[in-house]
Amino acid sequence: MKNTLVLLIALAQTAFAEPPTPNEQARFLAGMPQEGSSLAGLAQRGEFNSHAKELDATWADAEERQLRAIREWAPLGLPEAVSDSGPLLYVFSGPDFLHAYTFFPNASAYVLAAVEPVGLPPDVTKLSEGELGSSLGNLRNTLNASLSYSFFITADMKKDLQATKLTGTLPVLYVFLARCGCFIQNVEKIWLDAEGKILTDKETKTSGARITFLGAQGKQQTLYYFSTNIASWALKQDASFLRFCDGLGAMNGFTKSASYLMHMSEFHTIRDYLLTHCHTMTQDDSGIMWKDFPRDSWDVKAYGWYPGPIALFKQHYQPDLAEYYRTHEVPVIPFGIGYQWRPKQSTLIYGVSKMMVRKAIPVVDDEPAVAPPVPSKNGGAQSQVPPAPPPAAIPVQSAPRQR
Repeated sequence: MKNTLVLLIALAQTAFAEPPTPNEQARFLAGMPQEGSSLAGLAQRGEFNSHAKELDATWADAEERQLRAIREWAPLGLPEAVSDSGPLLYVFSGPDFLHAYTFFPNASAYVLAAVEPVGLPPDVTKLSEGELGSSLGNLRNTLNASLSYSFFITADMKKDLQATKLTGTLPVLYVFLARCGCFIQNVEKIWLDAEGKILTDKETKTSGARITFLGAQGKQQTLYYFSTNIASWALKQDASFLRFCDGLGAMNGFTKSASYLMHMSEFHTIRDYLLTHCHTMTQDDSGIMWKDFPRDSWDVKAYGWYPGPIALFKQHYQPDLAEYYRTHEVPVIPFGIGYQWRPKQSTLIYGVSKMMVRKAIPVVDDEPAVAPPVPSKNGGAQSQVPPAPPPAAIPVQSAPRQR
């Protein structure tokens, strides 16, 4: 009788327990301490402990090798972009919030665009006993490439995040937000109508997620992730993503490990959009071609070194960029970035527009925003595909297509 009573009480407590918040879900997926969390019990399992230990080690290595150096260098090397609180537009991003936030911690909003699907907000309580370990393992596999090489491996990410119930880009975004010291307040699935207006109750071709969060410095910021094809032919058919960006006003641009897509005519629309709508542009050599920055409207300089593209992209060698490095004293950078991720091999290009800053065109949601909850004390490679069939999956050793 006593055991039955205890069981009934336990079931009643479970029935009335508050579901885990997005921030609790994020900290769990990130392998972070769970004291005071509704997921503390689940965190007692061996699968979580192994996950936390491995992620701690991987993150510590990335912090020592790259992230700390970026945070210390960026305000000196990219002063206009880093000090600006305007939105950051990161095309061909995959779910790489990590580098966006590390380089540009002061942005009011982060707009990431890639073809990887958004997926559903993760809920680890829905994973069965046999699914938890494999799901966390697949998540680590996806994260390891970004933390080790600074970009995602598209084919591997697709396989890993479709193999379990932790699908799409949201689980990765959750981990990066939590590990960057951010507190997630609210998560919404969103869509864009033809005019770039945000919809929350009607599905369209352009899907996304909107995450409001408190940054590490306590400032409220917003992360948008859109699953969309930004090839020129696709934008001609559906320009909703660009219309959304129009409403942001002057932005700062960022891209890396972008498969040299903007070197191709199939992506001239997004290239020209960045050059006419961004106040600054930070990229490696796989972004906008060095010669395509109009010098009458852009001041452009480079950092690091230019060893040329990896073998996979050897056709995108830029002789004029190599000549710039040969004839100028180019400041070094104390970290690796992009496909040439090794120290003293990376190229970083920084452009500042000479043009007047544009006014924003307001983009109105379909319904009033809901005030986010106040946090509790313990809370806390895109692979944009061109019209032609994509190349086969590339192993890590070959420094794959993108993110």
